[in-house]
Amino acid sequence: MLHEYDVAIIGGGLVGGSLASALASTRLRVALIEAVPTVAAQHPSYDERVIALSLGSQRIFEAMGLWPDMAPEAEPILKVHVSERGQYGIARLDRAEEGVATLGAVVPARAMGVAIRLALDHADNIELLCPARLIEHRVHGDGVDLDVQVDGETRHLRTRLLVAADGGDSAIRERLSLKAREHAYGQDAIIATVTPDRPRTGVAFERFTDSGPLALLPMTGGRYSVVWTCRENETADLLALSDAEFLDRLQDRFGYRLGRLTRASARRAYPLKLRLIRAPVQERLVLIGNAAHSLHPVAGQGFNLGLRDVAALAEVLARSAVTGADPGAAATLSEYARWRGRDQAGTASLTDALARLFVIPLAPVRFARGAGLLGLDLLPCARHRLARRFMGLDVPLPHLARGLSLEHVND
Repeated sequence: MLHEYDVAIIGGGLVGGSLASALASTRLRVALIEAVPTVAAQHPSYDERVIALSLGSQRIFEAMGLWPDMAPEAEPILKVHVSERGQYGIARLDRAEEGVATLGAVVPARAMGVAIRLALDHADNIELLCPARLIEHRVHGDGVDLDVQVDGETRHLRTRLLVAADGGDSAIRERLSLKAREHAYGQDAIIATVTPDRPRTGVAFERFTDSGPLALLPMTGGRYSVVWTCRENETADLLALSDAEFLDRLQDRFGYRLGRLTRASARRAYPLKLRLIRAPVQERLVLIGNAAHSLHPVAGQGFNLGLRDVAALAEVLARSAVTGADPGAAATLSEYARWRGRDQAGTASLTDALARLFVIPLAPVRFARGAGLLGLDLLPCARHRLARRFMGLDVPLPHLARGLSLEHVND
């Protein structure tokens, strides 16, 4: 038996699930294929993984109707404090200066997943295949044939568009052997949670050090999520430290702007690299999120870039549903490619430049960095441009990123 769809999404994580949720308001028939079994919502934990959403990303979730289920567990970002260890320059971004309620929010990934799953449960046009695994896909003139293993059986699907949202280790990307811009930073990101004794509500910190950026993101309950970039040869030692030793080392790196750091969680490390697929749009196929681009975590742009992929692709597909156009046709996908190419390349270049620039130890470069941060703090127009960039508002915005539902795509 052949099961037919307009769109098939491989990967039901936060990016793939968000795209399916966005398409729930359209007439498109959508298959969401996820390999990891869905489990009941876990209880909040002290050290749960969080994601820093830009204001643009928050608006996308608001327009999709998902934000009310996330908001109770979100911590608003009201200010951002940027500094370099051992240097004089400091730059500050403030939501009041930008005329917005927040610059963004820090949200548990768990809460985002629950909100997405609730939306999908009420979507009549979305079929979730989980656990399921894509075995093979074959592109032909008017569609893509898929062989999917579900409950030990092979199911045959046909779709007019295949979307790869299967993450940084995308099997579809590897199968296609797509060319990419790649760079290994020789760094790892160590993730942990700490509690300071003088938390500053809504203030996020980005502190550049000689081994890479150190971010502290505000969480609910006075906690902070730590993203500490270190050299690869330092990772094992940092992971092996006792909690007290880790806090002492972190305190030395960060300083005392939050008072004494206490209660360190278990720590996890992730290798850092840049990967930007040169042609994420192929015949009847689109790669989005980490399948298309993996970035250095400096400035927290990775997931936000993927969510802008979702908003743009959802709008293009919603318009095709209204006009009766083929969602996988070259004309449809070229519109998406034009929309996203500049943002993807620009954001990758910005984060790559920051990651490289702030580890150069030469004295003239260090002086220039300090002067740059000081100048940024003294020039409102420069702060405004930077703030809009990090809020995801300095690029052509699809309807969802403007807080408008897809019902307005033809307005």
